[in-house]
Amino acid sequence: METLDQLLERIGRCQICQPHLSHKVRPVLQAASSAKVLIVGQAPGTKAAASGLPFDDASGDRLRDWLGVDREQFYDPSLFAIIPMGFCYPGKGRSGDLPPRAECAPAWRESLLAHLKQVQLTLVIGQYAQAYHFGKQCGGVTECVRDWRRHDSQIMPLPHPSPRNNLWLRRNPWFETELLPVLKARVASAISLEAK
Repeated sequence: METLDQLLERIGRCQICQPHLSHKVRPVLQAASSAKVLIVGQAPGTKAAASGLPFDDASGDRLRDWLGVDREQFYDPSLFAIIPMGFCYPGKGRSGDLPPRAECAPAWRESLLAHLKQVQLTLVIGQYAQAYHFGKQCGGVTECVRDWRRHDSQIMPLPHPSPRNNLWLRRNPWFETELLPVLKARVASAISLEAK
């Protein structure tokens, strides 16, 4: 079996979705075999694609606040593996970014997850990641996140932290009052920090 470093090197050279994109591919992810928390997002946005850092934008600022961690902790691959459903920016759609490219997860996901044996908590962000990880048992994003307690304590569904979801957050105040304190405590426990 190839090492995680070898696998990440192959992913870095991946061109599988290039024929479907009008821009140059740039896989954006973060992983180490010692990672304690796995963040499963959708696909990098334009800023993350440009910088090569996952969640390197306003969504990332909000996500780090939700998790109770700073940038240094967040970008430490020994703490956080950040593996979206699609590794490259998928392009712009009518009301935001397009869905993650369908080729990516079947090509890479299982091989990557096989290396992440220290993960204690998996955070599943947004509809595409939730559909992959929960299947039909989850329903839509609101239903899935609202029912977070019925999932194993090692996996938590979250809405996307994008500023586009401000209305969702206003309509679902329970997310901030009920789920976020538990999320912060679980993250702190997984990466051995005192809860903030």
